[in-house]
Amino acid sequence: MRVIAGSAKGCILKSPKGRKTRPATELVRGAIFSILESVAEDWSSLLDLFSGSGSLGIEALSRGVEWVDFVEQEARCCAIIKQNIAKAGFVDYAHVYCCSVNRALSFLDKEYGIIIMDPPYSSPSIDRTLEQLANSRLVSGNSIVIATHSKLRPLKSRYASLNLKKEYHHGDSVIALYRKEG
Repeated sequence: MRVIAGSAKGCILKSPKGRKTRPATELVRGAIFSILESVAEDWSSLLDLFSGSGSLGIEALSRGVEWVDFVEQEARCCAIIKQNIAKAGFVDYAHVYCCSVNRALSFLDKEYGIIIMDPPYSSPSIDRTLEQLANSRLVSGNSIVIATHSKLRPLKSRYASLNLKKEYHHGDSVIALYRKEG
């Protein structure tokens, strides 16, 4: 797995071993950032939920996002994220929160321009997490929320004030783009 564009292009990233994590493929990462380049207005901060290896947040930093907060509950993944951040040269532009997403959503208190969540596709809590995120102070009127999911597990078109704007299909993966309304 490598960074596909930007200042850290070509940097090889470490990936956790085992079946619990499923790093986003280069195709899906490329598609996510192609979407973001056309719709995101605020590139100052990004929240990477269910970070895994950190590949999405590191790709964002490589492409010009100023700050990334990574949230991952697996300690071994947190260690890999920190190694990958250091290897890519972004130690001064990121923080890793090694806790559950639900816990992080309860204490993080700033608005993010971009929020990406790439949860395990089998997670039964995806809807609950999106609902919690929609009701949090982390999402502003300019925020873009990206959620990846399996095409076998469709997401709702609305979570509180978050409305689905478009879905992009890439093999078994779906990239859902949400924006806040009202």
